[in-house]
Amino acid sequence: MDAGGDKQNKQKEIEFFDAHAASGEYNVFTLQANDRIIASFVRLSGLRPGARILDIGCGSGTFTALLQRAGFVVSGIDISERLVAIGRKNYPGLDLIEGDAENLPFDDESADGVLLSAIVHHFPDPHRLAGETLRVLKRGGRFVAFDPNRMNPFMWLYRDRTSPFYSSIGVTENERPVLAWQIAEIFRQAGFEVETGYLGSLAYRYVASKSARRLLPIYNFVDNVLFGLPFMKPLQPFVLTSGRKI
Repeated sequence: MDAGGDKQNKQKEIEFFDAHAASGEYNVFTLQANDRIIASFVRLSGLRPGARILDIGCGSGTFTALLQRAGFVVSGIDISERLVAIGRKNYPGLDLIEGDAENLPFDDESADGVLLSAIVHHFPDPHRLAGETLRVLKRGGRFVAFDPNRMNPFMWLYRDRTSPFYSSIGVTENERPVLAWQIAEIFRQAGFEVETGYLGSLAYRYVASKSARRLLPIYNFVDNVLFGLPFMKPLQPFVLTSGRKI
């Protein structure tokens, strides 16, 4: 993930997520897991109801709607026109926009907080994404990102291209689980004070691969029991990257 490295193939992203919009099957977490993600955002950002939040990579608006319900003034943006259309239908009145996370249609210093909704790992080189996040945040504004953790055995085995068990079903060619220290360094270079945390016990309700779907109960059980142990924290399935604009 060096500056000037590989660019995201945006057309592949659009085709992938538009296809999932057609099937209506891209709400991957359980309701309880969604609530835990939003609770983590609120805790790490320290922002209060009324703050202006941007949900980048909002998909069909699941997290955007939860943030609005929590009292935030929120807009969501996603590259998939079809997912945005589903979100507008499911959540009438919710501010959802089709657009590119590397070219955000928001003014400089217009937001108090940014949620990067499992989007950082979709960029082979997230430097420009980090720069855009910095640009739209007010001084002292906060961002929170959650992404699959390459150090988690399941995420590596199933989702990392270097694994002999890698499955390309249900992923785009752009994405790869992240290494926490790499993402933290990229956002530091952009101009943030950065902290790293981890999040587990996020139960999946859906994955694209039918064979993997059969194993979801086992994965969810192991995630909840084994990776819930304190010394296993750096191996939890998701990396939480958070920071403050200096």
